[in-house]
Amino acid sequence: MVKIKIDQIRKLRGKTGAPVVRAKKVLEEVGGDEKKAEEILKEEGFEKAAKRSGRATEQGIIATYNHHNQKVMGAVELFCETDFVARNDLFEKLAHNLAMQAASMKAEDAKELEKQDYIKDPSKKVSELVKEVIAKTGENIRIGRVIRIELGK
Repeated sequence: MVKIKIDQIRKLRGKTGAPVVRAKKVLEEVGGDEKKAEEILKEEGFEKAAKRSGRATEQGIIATYNHHNQKVMGAVELFCETDFVARNDLFEKLAHNLAMQAASMKAEDAKELEKQDYIKDPSKKVSELVKEVIAKTGENIRIGRVIRIELGK
């Protein structure tokens, strides 16, 4: 049996949002391989996110991002289930990053935005980024309106 260190559990929990006990158990199952454990826990989180997709999302925020010396602006409505999560740093950061994505990549609507490669990490889609935050917060999250305004156009 591999000895699991608390730092490994803490790091894995920070990346996946998994409970401490689950993070430890998965690390033990994969012999301490942090990368494998992260993949397993992220997949479990995505499965949980899929189950939450039917929940009502009536709270949220509108995030904006100005780009190219204030000449391009992206705005995104981001919805969640409770105002508690709407004030959460993870949720606010997601909203900011989605507004940046909208300003940079010219998405016409939420479905198009979700299909795009994430500008900060092209190895993942925007939809995966949203699912990661769903897994960490435990609430359904959905993108509402997506707006991009360019000066003079």
